[in-house]
Amino acid sequence: MSSGTPDPQPIEAPAADHAIPLTYETAVERLEGIIARLDSSAAGLRETLELCREGRRLIEFAAGELEAVGRGLEELQLDALVARLEGGPVGDGEAPGGLPA
Repeated sequence: MSSGTPDPQPIEAPAADHAIPLTYETAVERLEGIIARLDSSAAGLRETLELCREGRRLIEFAAGELEAVGRGLEELQLDALVARLEGGPVGDGEAPGGLPA
Protein backbone atom coordinates (compact mmCIF):
# COMPACT_ATOMS: atom_id res chain seq x y z
CA MET A 1 0.00 0.00 0.00
CA SER A 2 1.57 3.33 -1.03
CA SER A 3 -0.57 5.90 0.75
CA GLY A 4 2.42 8.12 1.51
CA THR A 5 2.64 7.01 5.14
CA PRO A 6 4.95 4.21 6.13
CA ASP A 7 3.54 0.91 7.32
CA PRO A 8 3.56 0.44 11.09
CA GLN A 9 6.96 -0.69 12.33
CA PRO A 10 7.26 -3.54 14.81
CA ILE A 11 8.62 -2.69 18.23
CA GLU A 12 9.37 -5.05 21.02
CA ALA A 13 6.74 -5.01 23.70
CA PRO A 14 8.30 -4.20 27.07
CA ALA A 15 7.56 -7.55 28.73
CA ALA A 16 6.83 -9.86 25.79
CA ASP A 17 8.69 -11.94 23.27
CA HIS A 18 6.55 -10.79 20.37
CA ALA A 19 6.42 -7.52 18.41
CA ILE A 20 3.42 -5.19 18.31
CA PRO A 21 2.72 -2.82 15.41
CA LEU A 22 3.93 0.67 16.21
CA THR A 23 1.66 3.54 15.32
CA TYR A 24 1.78 7.16 16.39
CA GLU A 25 -0.92 6.42 18.95
CA THR A 26 0.84 3.38 20.44
CA ALA A 27 4.12 5.31 20.56
CA VAL A 28 2.47 8.16 22.48
CA GLU A 29 0.78 5.70 24.83
CA ARG A 30 4.10 3.96 25.56
CA LEU A 31 5.83 7.33 26.05
CA GLU A 32 3.20 8.24 28.62
CA GLY A 33 3.93 4.95 30.42
CA ILE A 34 7.66 5.64 30.34
CA ILE A 35 7.17 9.15 31.73
CA ALA A 36 4.94 7.82 34.51
CA ARG A 37 7.54 5.20 35.42
CA LEU A 38 10.34 7.78 35.46
CA ASP A 39 8.22 10.24 37.48
CA SER A 40 7.51 7.56 40.07
CA SER A 41 11.22 7.34 40.92
CA ALA A 42 10.77 3.55 41.17
CA ALA A 43 13.08 2.75 38.24
CA GLY A 44 16.65 1.83 39.03
CA LEU A 45 19.64 3.33 37.25
CA ARG A 46 19.87 0.73 34.46
CA GLU A 47 16.10 0.70 33.92
CA THR A 48 16.13 4.50 33.73
CA LEU A 49 18.79 4.34 31.02
CA GLU A 50 16.80 1.77 29.03
CA LEU A 51 13.57 3.74 29.42
CA CYS A 52 15.33 6.89 28.17
CA ARG A 53 16.71 5.02 25.16
CA GLU A 54 13.29 3.59 24.33
CA GLY A 55 11.69 6.99 24.82
CA ARG A 56 14.14 8.58 22.42
CA ARG A 57 13.36 5.97 19.73
CA LEU A 58 9.64 6.51 20.25
CA ILE A 59 9.99 10.30 20.05
CA GLU A 60 11.96 10.02 16.81
CA PHE A 61 9.32 7.70 15.38
CA ALA A 62 6.45 9.99 16.45
CA ALA A 63 8.22 13.05 15.02
CA GLY A 64 8.64 11.23 11.71
CA GLU A 65 4.95 10.34 11.67
CA LEU A 66 3.99 13.97 12.32
CA GLU A 67 6.31 15.13 9.53
CA ALA A 68 4.78 12.60 7.12
CA VAL A 69 1.26 13.75 7.98
CA GLY A 70 2.35 17.37 7.58
CA ARG A 71 3.75 16.63 4.12
CA GLY A 72 0.50 14.86 3.23
CA LEU A 73 -1.52 17.89 4.29
CA GLU A 74 0.75 20.17 2.28
CA GLU A 75 0.24 17.96 -0.78
CA LEU A 76 -3.53 18.15 -0.33
CA GLN A 77 -3.40 21.92 -0.15
CA LEU A 78 -1.17 22.12 -3.25
CA ASP A 79 -3.52 19.84 -5.16
CA ALA A 80 -6.49 22.01 -4.20
CA LEU A 81 -4.61 25.14 -5.27
CA VAL A 82 -3.68 23.64 -8.64
CA ALA A 83 -7.29 22.55 -9.20
CA ARG A 84 -8.51 26.04 -8.33
CA LEU A 85 -6.01 27.66 -10.65
CA GLU A 86 -6.95 25.31 -13.48
CA GLY A 87 -10.65 25.89 -12.83
CA GLY A 88 -11.28 22.19 -12.25
CA PRO A 89 -13.09 20.49 -9.42
CA VAL A 90 -11.39 20.95 -6.06
CA GLY A 91 -12.62 17.79 -4.37
CA ASP A 92 -15.71 15.90 -3.28
CA GLY A 93 -18.22 18.22 -1.70
CA GLU A 94 -16.06 21.33 -2.09
CA ALA A 95 -16.75 24.46 -4.01
CA PRO A 96 -13.89 26.43 -5.59
CA GLY A 97 -11.85 28.02 -2.86
CA GLY A 98 -11.92 24.91 -0.69
CA LEU A 99 -15.25 25.82 0.91
CA PRO A 100 -17.97 23.20 1.45
CA ALA A 101 -20.50 23.13 -1.39
